[in-house]
Amino acid sequence: MFKYSFDSLVYFGEDVEKSVERVARFGYDAIELVGEPKAYDTKKVRKIVSDYGITVSSICSIYNHERDLAHPDAHKRKQAIDYVKSVADMAAEVGAPVMIVAPTANGKTASLASDEDEAKWAIEGIREGAEYAAKLNVNLCIEAWNRYETYMLNRLDQALDMWKKVDLPNVGIMGDTFHMNIEEENIAEAIRNSGEALIHVHLADSNRKAPGLGHIDFAPILQALKDINYQGHLTFEILPAAADPFGVMEKGGGQEFFDDYTQKCIDHLKSIEKSIYSKTS
Repeated sequence: MFKYSFDSLVYFGEDVEKSVERVARFGYDAIELVGEPKAYDTKKVRKIVSDYGITVSSICSIYNHERDLAHPDAHKRKQAIDYVKSVADMAAEVGAPVMIVAPTANGKTASLASDEDEAKWAIEGIREGAEYAAKLNVNLCIEAWNRYETYMLNRLDQALDMWKKVDLPNVGIMGDTFHMNIEEENIAEAIRNSGEALIHVHLADSNRKAPGLGHIDFAPILQALKDINYQGHLTFEILPAAADPFGVMEKGGGQEFFDDYTQKCIDHLKSIEKSIYSKTS
């Protein structure tokens, strides 16, 4: 059976205890925290999740122009590597086994140097961050984004290629169904082709709402995850349909993304999961 988590990034501006209470109330196993180490009292977080009977599944690291592992400026690359290490520290402190790593900044849709050089710098940065994280028993997963958010990795086969070049045991890849719906020919087959390298998954429908509110068919996706014996969490990362979703929430919009969609996410996936497992029982 699958384990379910919810990305607290969705609950923009909310106190972490309120977010933890919500996901626990709706039957989630864990919560994913935002990769901003200075925003958390990690000892307090550990106590809160323990009190509510859940865990921290993962850390959703944030890669912006100040955290670009593939930047031509060596100082900026070091700044990004230092950030990866700080998130690894945070992950260890809250008991999260996985943190997301992106090879370049979100929104960077063209390289600033040659593609080959930027890929090389990204691999070196991921490797240095992962070697540090390994000492803390933290795994890194390389995420592919759609073409409108990055030029570097758009599909899981590209993430797999980078994963092979990094070549460290505590590094894997992750898929996000929102991005995959744009870029993959077949989401389920991309998952199967990833096999054991796939250690983390984000779920959202085609419109980035809760699964079941767009046009993605999640049944073959869950079947593929079952087929590869996926052991990670299914983590929902849903956001309002806007170029600046957090701006929408800051103005009081997107209230359905809190209780309403949190419940819809897990209910929809668990109904599909039940159908899949009933076929084999």
